[in-house]
Amino acid sequence: MRILLAYCSLSGNTRDVARMVRARCEALGHEVTWIETDIQTLASVCPDGAAHDLYVLGAWTDNAGRTPSEMKRFIADLVDAVGKPERVAVFGTGETQWGAEYYCGAVHRIATFFGTDYPTLEIEQMPHGERDALKIERWTDTIVARTETPSHADPARLHA
Repeated sequence: MRILLAYCSLSGNTRDVARMVRARCEALGHEVTWIETDIQTLASVCPDGAAHDLYVLGAWTDNAGRTPSEMKRFIADLVDAVGKPERVAVFGTGETQWGAEYYCGAVHRIATFFGTDYPTLEIEQMPHGERDALKIERWTDTIVARTETPSHADPARLHA
């Protein structure tokens, strides 16, 4: 399966989660296209097209629960390139100290924008220890398994 994993990270916390997700996807035998939206564009990484089986998007949360501008730009480019993909999974980092209403607000906003039915992954600040590592692994296993099931499969591929 081809997976596009795009993320933005301010202090490295979301990047750490993204690395763990990528490692798990690759360990499961999937091809991962890696995009750091802070420094790369969709066109620079996918010049031949952005079609993938699963889109995994990660973001830290900006002030007042907002999505960072570099992720907004990436999402606009993605929608221009492939439309709104059906198979989008969203993860992110946030801090509850800024209030529950803002915690991982970017995750919620991105998931709502795409209307995804995939579960979201929210990590407080940065991944800590075995508990968060297991949470990330289980979430990754879940989104991959849901993508591989017929209910999320591309109908054209099922009949090929």
